[in-house]
Amino acid sequence: MAVAQRIDAAAYERLALEEAGRFVELRDSMLVEKPAVSFGHARTIERFSRQLRPQLDPDDHLIFVESARLRGGESYLIPDLVVIPAEVERAAFDRDPHRLAVYDDPVPLVVEVWSPSTGAYDTRTKLPLYLARGDREIWFVDPFERTLSASVRRADGTYEETIHTAGIVECASLPGVRVDLGALFG
Repeated sequence: MAVAQRIDAAAYERLALEEAGRFVELRDSMLVEKPAVSFGHARTIERFSRQLRPQLDPDDHLIFVESARLRGGESYLIPDLVVIPAEVERAAFDRDPHRLAVYDDPVPLVVEVWSPSTGAYDTRTKLPLYLARGDREIWFVDPFERTLSASVRRADGTYEETIHTAGIVECASLPGVRVDLGALFG
């Protein structure tokens, strides 16, 4: 990940909108370019999305793949996949439909997929920021090791982590939503 320069939040939001083809995050006021990802990464995100969409009513929740930003402090992160409550998205859209899609409040589910180009950055930088934001459930998927690590926020604000290697994984923050790891990694 190449760090280009220090900028403020307003400048970042303008840049992200003006150069929509670039995937740039802001980490502690430093611009960070997201690199290209592997086939395994892209395929896993697509399969994840395909499994989730039929299980979530679009009137209740929206799924964004590499397009929404989650803000924590001076950082804007682009998760591989994020589930946003529809009323939260509607309120943001109604405030300003031309603004960058940025969400400040914790969300039900954030998914990051390991890739050779992003894995170290995701685990060292992004996952701790999602935990600090208080997102309810954070899944880190490794398509090469064929694992899904689920960090679920408890009532006391701590997280419980469970590593899944096979079978069906139930999403604690979205009742009734399940992911079949066999189909995901197949």
